[in-house]
Amino acid sequence: MLFSLVYFVVFFLFFLLVLYFWLFRFKGRSRKQELVANLPKVSILIAARNEEAHILTCLAAIDRLDYPKDKLEVIVGDDRSEDQTRALVEIYRKDKPYLICLAIEENLPGLKGKANVLAQLAHHATSDYFFITDADIEVPRAWVQSLLAEVQQGLAIVTGTTTVKGQNWFARMQSLDWLYSLGLMQVVADRGLPVSCMGNNMVVTRQAYEAVGGFEGLPFSITEDVQLFKHVVQKGFKTGHVFDKSVLALSLPIQSLMELLHQRKRWMLGASQLPWYIWALLVFHSMYYPVWLPFFLHASLGTMALIGGGKVLLQSIFIKKAFKRADVRIGWQDLLYLEGYLLTVSLMLLLYFFLPFKINWKGRLY
Repeated sequence: MLFSLVYFVVFFLFFLLVLYFWLFRFKGRSRKQELVANLPKVSILIAARNEEAHILTCLAAIDRLDYPKDKLEVIVGDDRSEDQTRALVEIYRKDKPYLICLAIEENLPGLKGKANVLAQLAHHATSDYFFITDADIEVPRAWVQSLLAEVQQGLAIVTGTTTVKGQNWFARMQSLDWLYSLGLMQVVADRGLPVSCMGNNMVVTRQAYEAVGGFEGLPFSITEDVQLFKHVVQKGFKTGHVFDKSVLALSLPIQSLMELLHQRKRWMLGASQLPWYIWALLVFHSMYYPVWLPFFLHASLGTMALIGGGKVLLQSIFIKKAFKRADVRIGWQDLLYLEGYLLTVSLMLLLYFFLPFKINWKGRLY
């Protein structure tokens, strides 16, 4: 029995080592692609609900974009906000003709929430490129140019990189978690495989969007971005990810553990739409502790420390490489804290996922 456990754990660690070295092989993609001389008009779609504390920061970042304002249209959809979101946008847009705000008062058949807002904003958009972000996101100056450069290489839907801003411990752990997960997905995308997308940092062509019937032509999902991505891929369109500081958007951190559990449960529901090889990667990665703990019942403290330290070291080197690619600094001590954070959140989420609680998202229950 002990020999079998040792054999299995050694095999698992060897496979983990091989996997991580494969993941280390980030492609050295150049971000110096040049756009055509005549820049196309683009549409930025933003669904906003009760975002009075964040919407102006979001719009100010968009105003700083390195993109001609006469080639830009920004459409904010006020999703029946109960605060001053719409009033703030109306004041802000007075000297910005490229910006409009639409009141979303009704649901299209079969739609609700963000999917409903984006579907109606797409009806008003006049360009062939739909850039989508959230009202609590700050996009970088080169955001449009960099994602558009990928589209002009023949891709129909492209996702950028998003992380969490903030200096407190909880915010730093969320930032690590985001970039670690996106780094794992990026190396798969770098090998030409469809992965997924993020509805706070993406662009989809009108052609691909209309080919799937828009959001109103898709089965409703609380993760509307993953649903759109899945059907665009099924239509045969090419997709891409960009893991680079030129498209690194900043999101506000989750403020409480309960709010974090609601967010992650929503993500887990959307994960059912991911390709099988992403599921395989996630399952393999999550197998570490189920494999580890039975072995430790028969192992010494020294062996436990050696195996655990090896896992954390490989994980930390990969995260360091990912953060370097995104030009984000990280302290080594946070890499040690991350292991405890991931284990704690994963165990709590595993329990919370199966409890009969609805997801609270933007003040609505799903």
